[in-house]
Amino acid sequence: MARQTITRTRTALVLLGALIAAAAILVAPPRAETHGSTVFPGARTYLCYLDGLTDTGQIIPTNPACADAVDQGGTQPLYDWFGVLRSDGAGRTVGFIPDGEICAGGTTKYAAYNMARTDWPTTHLTSGATIEWRHSNWAAHPGAFHMYITKNGWDPEQPLAWDDLEAFGSVTDPPQSSGPGGMGYYYWDAALPAGKTGNHVIFVHWVRSDSTENFYSCSDVVFDGGNGEVTGLG
Repeated sequence: MARQTITRTRTALVLLGALIAAAAILVAPPRAETHGSTVFPGARTYLCYLDGLTDTGQIIPTNPACADAVDQGGTQPLYDWFGVLRSDGAGRTVGFIPDGEICAGGTTKYAAYNMARTDWPTTHLTSGATIEWRHSNWAAHPGAFHMYITKNGWDPEQPLAWDDLEAFGSVTDPPQSSGPGGMGYYYWDAALPAGKTGNHVIFVHWVRSDSTENFYSCSDVVFDGGNGEVTGLG
């Protein structure tokens, strides 16, 4: 029953995203070449995009963290919610992207999404549960997805550092729900780490095998026995 609830919640979010993305095409500013971000558990840029997109296609967030991010960096990072990338990433982590800049991949365009705060849109999960991860395939590339989570005792009101993260899984070339260019996604089943409670960040690092280009996603989650519900959206 829990897995069915998770599936229904994920499906609703993806369908919602598809509908509002279609509505936005008429009014959205031109997008840069962009490729993908985690959509379940939803990344900060993706959920802030959902939070802010209106029926006219304008982005006007109501979530306080998302609104502050737009105040700092404008709306283009949310129209390009799938574009947190570095063309020179080459699988590098520590010593390449500075502490405190991990969620933005060390870029200036997405720097506001590094903010250390507790009011980002949040996905409710159950520690140790197996879920179906979903990552946008706006542009499809071969490669591996590496998953990290904050360690027990991490303080969400402090900038995220590499020492705060521990790896817990990876997958190479998972299947895709549909072709690239829309609201399709890669998907795979993986267990959430056991022994987690309270607020955490899940960081996903997508490393292309045919290029040095890499992609980065931070998802805010809370381990409270939840089944994929999202709070903090307007």
